[in-house]
This record gives sequence, structure tokens and C-alpha cells, in this order.
Amino acid sequence: MIIIKSPSEIEKMRLAGKITAGALKVAGEKIRAGMTTKELDRIIHDYIVSQGAQPSFLGYGGFPASACISVNNEVIHGIPGSRKIMDGDIVSVDVGAFINGYHGDSCKTFAVGQISSEARALLDATEESLYIGIKAARPGARVGDISAAIEGYILSKGFAVVKQYVGHGVGRGLHEDPEVPNYGKAGHGPKLVPGMTIAVEPMVNIVGEEVKVMPNKWTVVTKSGSLSAHFEHTIAITSDGAEILTLP
Repeated sequence: MIIIKSPSEIEKMRLAGKITAGALKVAGEKIRAGMTTKELDRIIHDYIVSQGAQPSFLGYGGFPASACISVNNEVIHGIPGSRKIMDGDIVSVDVGAFINGYHGDSCKTFAVGQISSEARALLDATEESLYIGIKAARPGARVGDISAAIEGYILSKGFAVVKQYVGHGVGRGLHEDPEVPNYGKAGHGPKLVPGMTIAVEPMVNIVGEEVKVMPNKWTVVTKSGSLSAHFEHTIAITSDGAEILTLP
């Protein structure tokens, strides 16, 4: 069931989104070669708590950290630990903040030091596809319009869209209806109406859409071993189009 939010509920989600965006901003400022992913997770955790919110991911389904930190060929759900971030890595940081009964959810893939031209092209294409998808999120359009816009752009760049994991509704629940795939046909899927709040989150691999879950039962990696990037915003559908709730 798709839950339509009232103006007062969306206002609460703006606060959750603002804190989520702030956590990502701090992560981008603090990330550096030589630090561990656990150290970065602690910085994110402390920021979210300092704002009076709770990390959405901590304990969610048993997840043991406040942020999903995925490096290089890790697509999503990387568990922070002793791994050291290296110069040339790309690091996807997925965070959520829960406050006043509502969640924000956002992700960005950061370049650490000097990255390869191929990695830079992947990051640029994935981030651009996010905004192309958001632009398609207009009242009266369909979820499939978002999906098709993202997939068409990514395929035009020669990269592969991950199909096993998708975007989703956000609100009182971290994951709500509807699912928002990053592939599909325009004109299909649920209609977008004012008051819907969704997370648009393209996950893109350099080679092949196939992924697998590691033995820790969380971390998802590319089967090809190629790099993967992940960008995400929580948006609200308004009468004028999409409002991004997780802008810094």
C-alpha cells in the first residue's frame, strides 16, 4: 500500500532529510585514505545523534552499523569494519536519519584521491542518472517513467544497471511501497501523485548487472568484479514536480 503524506508529515521528512544530507556532507569532508570504514561510520553516527536523530540503519534487520559503506566492487550494504580506505578507491556511503517518526535516506559515491578515468565516468553517469530520474518524477507520471529514464541514460553510457535491488517508498518506514526500479518501461507502474515520498537510487556497474551476496549475508558485490556506484535522494512528489528532501 502506498502511503500519501500530508503537508505536516512532509515537513517532518524535510528535517529527517536535512540531517541525512548533513551526515553525507560530513562523510565527504572527513573521508580520506588511511582511515578505516569503521572510523567513517563512527563519524556519521556521532553527527546523526548530535542532531537529535537516530541512525535509520543501525539494527535495521540486524544491520550492525549506522551507515552502509561499500568500496569499489561492493554495490550496497557494506559493513563498516577494519578495512582501510585507499587512495584511488570509490566509496559509496548510504545513510539514513530517523527523527519525529520519519526517515530520510540518501547515498553518494565518493572518489578518494586520484581515481581512474573509467571510475570517474561511472560516478558522473550514475549521479547524472539520479537527477534524470528525479526530473521524470512528475505528478501524473508513472514509476516506470523514472525507471526508463535512468536505464536509458545508463545504457547510453555503456554501463549496466543493477536490477536485483531497487528504490522504494520512504516515510514512517525506511522501506515502503512502491518499489522504484532503475529499469523498466515508461508509462508502467503506479501513478505518481502529490504526497508520495520515494527514494530514487540508481546502482550502476561498469560491467554486467549481475551481483551476489557475500558470506556475511549483507554485502552485495558485482559478479564481474567491476566497480559499482550508488547515488540516492529521498524526494516528495508535489503539484509542481519533485522536491528533493535530502539536499545538503
